[in-house]
Amino acid sequence: MSRSLLRDYRDSLRYPEFWLYATWLEIVTKYRRSRLGLFWAIFPAFVYSFGVGAFFAHLQGHDPMRFIPHLGLGYIVFRLVTVSLSEATTACSSHTSFILDGRVRLTDYILRVVAKALFYFLVALPVVAVALAIAPQFQPEGLLTLVPSLLLVLLNVIWMGAVLAVVGARFPDIHELIGSVLMFSFLFTPILWYAEQAPTDTLRGGIARMNPLFHLVEIIRAPLLGEPLERFTFVYLAAMLVIGWGLAAWAYRRYARFVPIWI
Repeated sequence: MSRSLLRDYRDSLRYPEFWLYATWLEIVTKYRRSRLGLFWAIFPAFVYSFGVGAFFAHLQGHDPMRFIPHLGLGYIVFRLVTVSLSEATTACSSHTSFILDGRVRLTDYILRVVAKALFYFLVALPVVAVALAIAPQFQPEGLLTLVPSLLLVLLNVIWMGAVLAVVGARFPDIHELIGSVLMFSFLFTPILWYAEQAPTDTLRGGIARMNPLFHLVEIIRAPLLGEPLERFTFVYLAAMLVIGWGLAAWAYRRYARFVPIWI
């Protein structure tokens, strides 16, 4: 029997008990064993924002007060997307017992992965808020775009997660491949550099703008820091949303029913 991606996501959001509780339990169990608890969830964002940010600012001759929030925001958005996509490749195989027991609404497992990544994003926000507070280029009106932009990013993440979950169930090696691709894509995402350093009319600028993470990061960060947001970013993300959901709905309807056999 074929499954509908939109219907399964709708049902998962209407009945979130499984994936919300599973995410909460995993996080609580992980940090309850640690003496410093949630400090370790905040620590990477602090190190990247103020440690790596200050280092690369001086290395490239940038003003640290301007570069630190640029890197901090870029890092937490990049981590939100890449952690979701990387773990989506093993979302089905990690829940084999549930699926074989008849719980074949795969969107529950995808949303569990995204919810965990979103938790780390939200936990890191206070660190970035401190960086923004000392940033001379901070645009308070940019906060009005934060929720819509984050929603746009998440809508793209969950269709990509659905595709990768099904493909990952069929080809387990996709996890290693996606991990390597995402690691390499860090260099083509404006986190350690500014978007204007790779102009659109250059080869390196064109290559960088083919990277979806370039636009997923920029749509959230640029309004907050008063950085120019290219019109191409809106076109790219809108096209990716429409085409991506169409592709994901087809792939899910066609192949999701085979996942219990593949795993």
